[in-house]
Amino acid sequence: MGQLLALVIVAVVVIGVVKLVRIVPQGYEWTVETFGKYTRTLTPGLHFLIPIYQAVGRKMNMMEQVLDVPSQDVITKDNAVVRVDGVMFYQVLDAAKAAYEVAQLEQAALALVMTNIRTVLGSLDLDESLSQRDAINAKLLRVVDEATHPWGVKVNRIEIKDISPPRDLVDAMARQMKAEREKRANILDAEGFRQAAILKAEGEKQSVILAAEGEKEAAFRTAEARERSAEAEAKATTMVSDAIASGNVNALNYFVANNYVEALKAMAASPNQKMLLLPIEATGVIGALAGIGELAKESLGQQQKAAASQPPQLR
Repeated sequence: MGQLLALVIVAVVVIGVVKLVRIVPQGYEWTVETFGKYTRTLTPGLHFLIPIYQAVGRKMNMMEQVLDVPSQDVITKDNAVVRVDGVMFYQVLDAAKAAYEVAQLEQAALALVMTNIRTVLGSLDLDESLSQRDAINAKLLRVVDEATHPWGVKVNRIEIKDISPPRDLVDAMARQMKAEREKRANILDAEGFRQAAILKAEGEKQSVILAAEGEKEAAFRTAEARERSAEAEAKATTMVSDAIASGNVNALNYFVANNYVEALKAMAASPNQKMLLLPIEATGVIGALAGIGELAKESLGQQQKAAASQPPQLR
């Protein structure tokens, strides 16, 4: 009987020591309840509690945790049904609030995220839902973080993992994308043809302008040549007239013979002439040529006389 009593006393002492000494591991915080009422929070380390009077209430994990959001069907603004899932990262900052402000913290946070996913995606079109993933994540994070703040919880990140439209909708989107690409290709081809036509027309325009400029320049040069030829002819005629007026018949013979020779040259060069017939007056050309010789001798004699009449120092 005495041994049994001793054993009971030892057991009570051991249980009392266990209830008295508390060691909180790193990354956790425990709440202390006095007769069921929250009094304080135990941080990591060694602590002492009064058995029966004080007890450990909730053991809260203070490390960042990840909560997997299961997939659900969501109807977008344009009545397209998509399947969405995600993930949430959160951390408990206040153990007392997380323990006593909300029951089943993870379940409440999960329900809050799923509800806001339906709200956010329901306000967007399908194209916006697929292309604005970052904007959706930012909006979900802001709304859920505000809602969980009274619980002593900080939501660090919310990510939409996958948005899956129905198969028939995916096929329709693929056909639409193909049609859009073909449309852009046709537009680019038409633009290329238009630019080619414009460049060709510009080239033809420049060619016509350059050809007209060339013809204008050629006409100007031809007119200038004719003008100079006429001036030379007029000058020659004037000189011959002056010579005739002074009584020099050889100058007239030279003028007539020169024109006569030019006419015979033109007749001989004609492609249609097979045989050349000279008129009887052609014998007069010899006389004209003799006149040319006399004219040359006379001009040479005049030059020699002029040279002889000059003073010796000017020779």
